[in-house]
Amino acid sequence: MTRPATLPTPALRRAQPYVRVRDLERDLAAKVDGEVRFDPGSRGAYSTDASNYRQVPIGVVVPRTVEAAAVAVAVCREHGAPITSRGGGTSLAGQTCNTAVIIDWSKYCHRLVSVDERARTCVVEPGIVLDDLNRRLAPTGLMFGPRPSTHSHCTLGGMIGNNSCGSTAQLYGKTADNVVRLEILTYDGTRMWAGPTSDEEYDRIVAGGGRPAEILRRLREIAGEHADEIRRRYPDIPRRVSGYNLDQLLPGGPFDVARALVGSEGTLVTVLRAELALVPVPAARSLVVLGYHDIAAAGDAVLPIAARRPLQLEGIDDKLVGYEARKHMHGKAVARLPEGGAWLMVSFTGDSQEDADQRSRALVAEIGRDGHAPDVAFFDDPESELQLWELREAGLGATARGPGMADTWPGWEDSAVPPERLGDYLRDLRRLLDEFGYGDAALYGHFGQACVHTRIPFDLLTADGVATFRAFLDRAADLAVSYGGSLSGEHGDGQARAELLPKMFGDAIVDAFQQVKAVFDPDDRMNPGKIVSPYGITSDLRLGSAWTPTDPETEFGYPDDQGSFQRAVMRCVGVGQCRSHEGGVMCPSYRATGEEEHSTRGRARLLFEMLNGHRDSAVADGWRSTAVHDALDLCLACKGCKHDCPVEVDMATYKAEFLSHHYAGRLRPAAHYSMGWLPVWARLASFAPGLANAVTHAPALARVVKRLGGLEPARPLPSFAGIRFSDAYRRRGPRGTGERGDVLLWPDTFTDNLAPRIAAAAVTVLEAAGYRVLVPPRTLCCGLTWISTGQLGVARRVLRRTLDTLAPLLRRGIPIVGLEPSCTAVFRDDAANLLPGDRDVTRMAEQTRTLAELLTRTDGWRPPRIDRAAVAQPHCHQYAVLGYEADQQLLQQAGVQLRTVGGCCGLAGDFGFTAGHLRTSLACAEHELLPAVRESGPGTLVLADGFSCRTQLEHTGTARRPLHLAELLARAGAHDGGRGPTS
Repeated sequence: MTRPATLPTPALRRAQPYVRVRDLERDLAAKVDGEVRFDPGSRGAYSTDASNYRQVPIGVVVPRTVEAAAVAVAVCREHGAPITSRGGGTSLAGQTCNTAVIIDWSKYCHRLVSVDERARTCVVEPGIVLDDLNRRLAPTGLMFGPRPSTHSHCTLGGMIGNNSCGSTAQLYGKTADNVVRLEILTYDGTRMWAGPTSDEEYDRIVAGGGRPAEILRRLREIAGEHADEIRRRYPDIPRRVSGYNLDQLLPGGPFDVARALVGSEGTLVTVLRAELALVPVPAARSLVVLGYHDIAAAGDAVLPIAARRPLQLEGIDDKLVGYEARKHMHGKAVARLPEGGAWLMVSFTGDSQEDADQRSRALVAEIGRDGHAPDVAFFDDPESELQLWELREAGLGATARGPGMADTWPGWEDSAVPPERLGDYLRDLRRLLDEFGYGDAALYGHFGQACVHTRIPFDLLTADGVATFRAFLDRAADLAVSYGGSLSGEHGDGQARAELLPKMFGDAIVDAFQQVKAVFDPDDRMNPGKIVSPYGITSDLRLGSAWTPTDPETEFGYPDDQGSFQRAVMRCVGVGQCRSHEGGVMCPSYRATGEEEHSTRGRARLLFEMLNGHRDSAVADGWRSTAVHDALDLCLACKGCKHDCPVEVDMATYKAEFLSHHYAGRLRPAAHYSMGWLPVWARLASFAPGLANAVTHAPALARVVKRLGGLEPARPLPSFAGIRFSDAYRRRGPRGTGERGDVLLWPDTFTDNLAPRIAAAAVTVLEAAGYRVLVPPRTLCCGLTWISTGQLGVARRVLRRTLDTLAPLLRRGIPIVGLEPSCTAVFRDDAANLLPGDRDVTRMAEQTRTLAELLTRTDGWRPPRIDRAAVAQPHCHQYAVLGYEADQQLLQQAGVQLRTVGGCCGLAGDFGFTAGHLRTSLACAEHELLPAVRESGPGTLVLADGFSCRTQLEHTGTARRPLHLAELLARAGAHDGGRGPTS
């Protein structure tokens, strides 16, 4: 039998063939129904994934349909251009970044094509997100079983590419175990459905001839030739993900080509559609958490627990829990853990809650017979279970960056061994980590299947550090193989482990991998350099010893990043939580556009490229970069990422920093002068508010004002109040007994000039609660509008003037009550970054309260009874910086049946008023806020403390005027016999 020629070496493949990029771009744009992007911004945003690797792509194609993707492959074939498929882009081994044409399936190709409830199968396109698929399947009572921790944003195509697993693979198996058939496209244009092939079907296909017959015949020959070696070298463990699944092609087996292709990381074929096996949604769940002395002892205990067929059997150690505690993550969940230095989390399903609980109790009874029984905590309420699973799923983010922690990286983050040997493996792995100086690494993972996760503090910046990194991987691979394990138990090989595959499989099997690659992709155009003939482990590092980024002088202090903008940008580890479509706030512009470039991660990647640490940087013009500017243009500065991102990327601050330098010494956009200087225009308008309103609301004049101000023509401008709150209050003066002391009510620009009724209502509430209300002696500002438009020098001067004026009150310990969340958040957050090290700034942050925070901390105060249903939209800065818990507590005490809406209103200060942003602004509002208000009953209150949130609701025609908390409490107090909300 003639063996196909061995594939060329990586060095040769990098040089061949030559691709005429402009011709390729032209033909793709002409022939593909989709978005074709070869611009620096797109290439920079897709240059890396969640791994240690970086390769700037040739270009990006975002097909609108599966058929358009097939056309894109054909065009690439005409030009000899390599291809890499990409879904959520969260791969940890480098398999979704390459010097290739990236096909991003996630924006458009996410259809649920069909569902067969009787057969318990469905057909999907590769860009569909797992959580979205299961939401759409919910009416059928079925779901896709495997559930990685990235379930909110990972795509099924990516799961098929990596053979993803997650915690529920304990019961449902890997993705490969749940794939029925795949519609595949080879680089040469062969298109076919692949799946289990009986002998009869095989004979029929081979008799038909052509490429399908050739593919099946060669696969059978390769598997037959290497059958003995496959049986000998493939570890018989639940989590073998490394290599190609040649065990699915063995003689006498199912000869399942679809399952053989799962986990091939886009190196063999393009997956166009997938038929998936579904499982019933569990009727009920219960959770047992078991505390052990250390992580190895927890590993020793898994085998008898796994024999009870739990849904999930996860392990976490005290280092992971400690890192989460340091970062103030999941505090309630940490408090619920039983005593121990490591924990097993065991979840059971049942046909009823009683059934699920009984399975948990049976486990507790069984292990209770052991004299060394662990400490136990049992949960059957969904809220507690959710909190504990979020603690576990946050492992990657929690261990990536934190206070007092070294930066940690993937590379050896998902090895797997036989479950019966897990405890000993953990002991040896811990010893190896200690030997190399990596002892701070946390150990956790899918312990029921002996898959161990960790992030390790590798030094990837120096030549010695990179050499040590490589030496550790060699030793770690030897260790896993000595235990009969797999280099990867979940995340795949990619570039991170492919070079080590001979240690696990031997040369003969690796040669078989090359032969399989040659069957499907003889010219090595499908995701080259991954799995087969791989690029080196230390090649193409995102950092590396040659990485020499600039670390520019900045306006903000970045106290949590050692004063370094470069370190702040490096917070993004690519986990992709910003690409989720449900829950939290982050990232509204991604949710509205579906664009990687408009996700927090995409923007962070472009800022990384802007720092120009690599010779082939996609962004070569630094702070003046148009690509970075365009990516940041749709950032709403909501700060949702500061809260929702597990490593607390603060893109609002990075955007302001960038704009400050981008426009330094040159003319700014008109909106920066109109909206950015709003406090000045509002102050001037206060001298003649009637005239100001006439100019801004007369149709002809308003059009001129908007055009000159760079404002959205379709947005009505707000009206200035006839008299500012601060002016009226200074005439009136403080009243009341003040038995509870003084408070300074902050008259922010929006409340003072545009909604003084809210401040007046707050005075009513505060005085009734026993406080004496003070206001600043003159007009002051927090500087928010200058911060958000990147005019940071002005913002600093404005803020300094405010601090100098308030210093006497601050030093007396008088609380500041903020009514506008965005301005209040400046005092609590941005001010310390803009004026680092200033003790008065620290006092201001510590003494600033929201109205709800002050009232709920007031001994003896209780709110009036309201007893109404309400939909509440917490302002994004309220959600991300201030917290909404005090508001929820207060409203609950008042008898309000509260529905809290997630997401962003989409107006976000100047964003929704700026010309060109209207479509994105409204799309953000339509994501959660507007549907929630429309669905609410006619008597339901609408609460929104933020001026932007209220304005968006008013501009989009909702029937009810949204109320500030102060207005609600003042009204309720007046109706409460005039007594007000007192004790």
